[in-house]
Amino acid sequence: MPNSFGYRARTRDMFKRGFKEHGAIKLSTYLIPYHVGDIVDIKANSAQQKGMPHKFYHGRTGIVYNVTPHAVGVIVYKVVGNRYLEKRVNIRVEHIKHSKCRQEFLQRVKTNSATQKEAKAKGERISTKRFPGRPREAHTVSVGAENFPQTIVPVPYETTI
Repeated sequence: MPNSFGYRARTRDMFKRGFKEHGAIKLSTYLIPYHVGDIVDIKANSAQQKGMPHKFYHGRTGIVYNVTPHAVGVIVYKVVGNRYLEKRVNIRVEHIKHSKCRQEFLQRVKTNSATQKEAKAKGERISTKRFPGRPREAHTVSVGAENFPQTIVPVPYETTI
């Protein structure tokens, strides 16, 4: 079928389960609590077809706006033409997980506040701005006797007949 445009068209690799992840969904998936305002990643789980999001939302990140017993409502922004549309998608909990996108930020906030508190106790001012990686310092490579390059040649073939 050359031009199939079904709901799950071109999702052979997108919806496949990972290595050693086939079979029934583990029960801990259902025990994760979700609250309004949580940031979640959408990843469709093909073991459960109910409540599966459209392929467009696979791999997107959104914000929870509604929680029901089996599913959550997620706000995802979609680019349509020259604008962002706020799409509200209802997805079962098997197809979402908490996003780790804010973990690094929250960790940085904690460390910055701790370092600022230490600096204030010492009576000095510090900057908590992030900077890109600096170039390495210049250095000279010296070749001594132990570091001198050696030429390695293969052992000649000998017959033992």
